[in-house]
Amino acid sequence: MLFKQGYIYIMTNKYRTTFYIGVTNSLESRIWQDTNGEGSLFIKKYKLFDLVYFEHFPIIKAVIDREKQIKNWHKDLKINLIKSTNPEMKDLKDQLDL
Repeated sequence: MLFKQGYIYIMTNKYRTTFYIGVTNSLESRIWQDTNGEGSLFIKKYKLFDLVYFEHFPIIKAVIDREKQIKNWHKDLKINLIKSTNPEMKDLKDQLDL
């Protein structure tokens, strides 16, 4: 049985006040779509164009489980998760091949 890999990612606005948690099997493609207005309507509406966090998983079920877990967290826990790997909450898009 072949399992797809995937990513969970968090996008935010320039003020770091609103967050979007998404799942994709192609992080580069999804981030390009989101930042060019072709992805999530929520991202477009709230101008969440900065990628501040992502995790890779070898199995898509693990990605979906992680997304559900993080979406249930309070905002402070989400911020702590982001800061655990990105203390300054910088935009990480330059780490991708867009």
